[in-house]
Amino acid sequence: MDPRTLQLAKNLVNFSVKVQSGEKVWVELTGADGADLARACVAEIYAAGGLAFPHVILPSLQRSMLLGLGESQAELMGGQDRALMAQMDGYIGINASENASESADVPMEKLNIYDKLYSQPVHFQTRLNKKWVVLRYPNAAMAQAYETSQEAFTDYFYKVCNLDYGRMDRAMDPLKELMERTDKVRITGPGTDISFSIKGIPVAKCAGEANIPDGEIFTAPVKDSVSGVIRYNTPSNFKGFTFENVCLTFEKGRVVKATANDNARVEAIFAIDEGARYVGEFAIGVNPYITKAMKNTLFDEKIMGSIHFTPGNAYDDVPNGNHSAIHWDLVLIQTEAYGGGEIWFDGVLIRKDGRFVVKELDVLNPENLM
Repeated sequence: MDPRTLQLAKNLVNFSVKVQSGEKVWVELTGADGADLARACVAEIYAAGGLAFPHVILPSLQRSMLLGLGESQAELMGGQDRALMAQMDGYIGINASENASESADVPMEKLNIYDKLYSQPVHFQTRLNKKWVVLRYPNAAMAQAYETSQEAFTDYFYKVCNLDYGRMDRAMDPLKELMERTDKVRITGPGTDISFSIKGIPVAKCAGEANIPDGEIFTAPVKDSVSGVIRYNTPSNFKGFTFENVCLTFEKGRVVKATANDNARVEAIFAIDEGARYVGEFAIGVNPYITKAMKNTLFDEKIMGSIHFTPGNAYDDVPNGNHSAIHWDLVLIQTEAYGGGEIWFDGVLIRKDGRFVVKELDVLNPENLM
């Protein structure tokens, strides 16, 4: 086994989830390619004195199930797995899917049933209250999305995933403190001019504990404060379909207009529940090694010089009162290569064209994190 895989498993178990003796950990593998990492995680959990509970999802088999899924079956599945998840102390999710579009032809009503009656109770309501980490495995599908060889992507993956997150965590402190003092936020860029308040909402750092790779600081907008238009410039693979040029118009916090390369699909997503039309997360990406989009949320939302502004469910550690069966991380990159843009806090420019321009935030510019 690649020694980098063993090191990553150690990091996931001992740093990200911090497994202690006697703790129970759900290890979920989606796709067969990541079996070596899953096995290494299971071994590391036992070495730490914990108990491993492996679960394997084969995307093609899951697609067959989703095509025939009804509400009663989804409720039964959700109830059973929620009860088991409630007994867990931690969760490690490894996505090694060979085809990100495997569910593209599953009717949206089936996907919505699964999200409302399975994903929401098992993951949003239960798993997120545990110690958890999720990551993507460096298989051929990921290399293709990054437009490189699998060997080159694997080298890149381990460089990004095994970086010094302790150093990054310390560098995030000034931005976290500034966000905690901030009321009004304004985001501008090509096709974008949006304003909202983050006053009184907690701020959280993400430096290797919940996502691998990591590198973001997030909060949530005051639920009814969002006003304006945001045009995302990063493709988003969501529910098996690649959405492009998503543009959302907000009034009093609510999405009142949504367009993309498939308007009907966008509207179906926002129709899943009322909370889908409100924003549950505002985050700033700072990972210096991630600089271009690859249609994978775990990477794209960490892009240096990006933000993501997320319709749907708010996290419990940064609550704004919004609840939904979806959490759709849509990314706007503001570097010069992607058209530029600005972030303003209480009338002060803090980032321009992807670079922090306030002295105390210079530690988060890429040359100071590498």
